[in-house]
Amino acid sequence: LRYNKGKRRETQYLDLARSSTWHKSHKTSKEKSISPQSTPGFRPFSVTMFSAFSHLSRHHQSSAPRVASAIGRRFFAAKAGQSEVVLVGCGAPNRGMGWYHAVQMLEGRCPSASLDYVVEPWFLGAGSTGPGGPEFGQWAKETTSAHGTSFLSSVADLPAPKEPRCALISGRTADNPRLLTECIAADCKTIYLEKPGAPTVKELQQMKEEAEKAGVAVLMGYNKNVCKYVRKTREFAETVPGSHVTFVSNNAYENTPESLGECFERNAEGMLKNMAIHELALLVSFYDVTVENIESVTADKEFSSMQTLPG
Repeated sequence: LRYNKGKRRETQYLDLARSSTWHKSHKTSKEKSISPQSTPGFRPFSVTMFSAFSHLSRHHQSSAPRVASAIGRRFFAAKAGQSEVVLVGCGAPNRGMGWYHAVQMLEGRCPSASLDYVVEPWFLGAGSTGPGGPEFGQWAKETTSAHGTSFLSSVADLPAPKEPRCALISGRTADNPRLLTECIAADCKTIYLEKPGAPTVKELQQMKEEAEKAGVAVLMGYNKNVCKYVRKTREFAETVPGSHVTFVSNNAYENTPESLGECFERNAEGMLKNMAIHELALLVSFYDVTVENIESVTADKEFSSMQTLPG
C-alpha cells in the first residue's frame, strides 16, 4: 500500500493473504484500542479493555469490589461498582471471538465486568443441532452451572437491568446494525462493538447517529494497536532512519477447502473488513494513512489464488 506523507513517499507492506481470522488460544492481551469508525479522517486512540466497563460503573461507585480470578469462585450478577454485561453473538467455543471475550470475563480478567447474560440467536435457535450447536449447548450448560450466567436466544428476552448495563456485540457483521438497535432498546448504556461494526460506512454513520440520540456510548477497537510486538516494532523502527515496517499475520484455520469455506461463510464481509482491517487500523493509527493520501494498492499475485468453495 503506497501513500503520500507530506513531501515524502512512504510504503507500507500489507500482507492480505496472511491476515488472521481468529486465534486458537484465548490468552490475549488485556488491553484493547478503541476507535469509533464512523467518520472519515478519525484518529484511533487506545485505552485498556477495562475502560468500557469502568466508564459505566464508576458513576455508581468509586471503587469496584475485588473479583476472584478463579472460575469456580466467581459469583453471578453484577454488584455495585460493576457493569452488567450482555454478550450478544457469542459464537462457537474455541472459535468465535465473542466466546473468547466471554472466557476472559468469566475468569475475572475484567474486574469491573460481570457477564450476566449471553444472547446467542443461532446456536440457541436454528443452529442448535447443526455444526457447533451441541458443543455450544454443552458449554452453555457448564457455564450456567458454574457461574449462573443466563443464556437467551434474543435481546428482547432480557429483563430490566439491575446495574448499569453494557452490551458486547460480537455477532455477524451484517447483523450488527440491528443488534445495536435492540441493545439500545434493552437499556444498554454502553456498547462495545466488534469490528468492523457494519457492512458499510453508511450504516456505521446511521448507527452513530442512533446511539448519540439515545445517549449511548459505542466503543470499537483493535487489540493490535496496543499489543507488545507492535509497540516494540514501532519503538525500534524509530531508531533506524528510513526504516520500513512489514506487517505479516497468519490464519489459524487448516489449509483445506472445507476449513477455508467455513471461514469465509462465517466472515462473509471478506478479508479486508474482517482480517486485514487490523493492519489497516495500524496504518491509520500510527503511519498517517488516510483515504485521501493512498496512492496505490498492489496485490501479491504470486501468493494469491482465486477459489470457488462451498459455504
